Amino acid sequence: MICLICQKAETFEGLTSVTLERDEFRSVVNDVPARVCPRCGEAYLEEEVTVHLLRVAKELSEAGMSDEPYQYPAT
Repeated sequence: MICLICQKAETFEGLTSVTLERDEFRSVVNDVPARVCPRCGEAYLEEEVTVHLLRVAKELSEAGMSDEPYQYPAT
C-alpha cells in the first residue's frame, strides 16, 4: 500500500509504538504490529490490532496504571 500521508513510498510490515491518551490516562504500547512508511514514518494498524489496543487501554486505565509502558504481545 502506498502511504496516504506522503504518497511517496510503499509501506512495509513492521512494528511501531502507540501512545494512548484520555483525560488523565496516558500509556505507551511498544512493538505494535503495523504497516509503516519508510519515508515519513506513518504507521497503519489493522482493525484487530486497534480493537486489542482499545481493550488494553481500558484495562490499564481501570487498574490505575497510567504512564506505565506496555509491551504488545507477540503473535
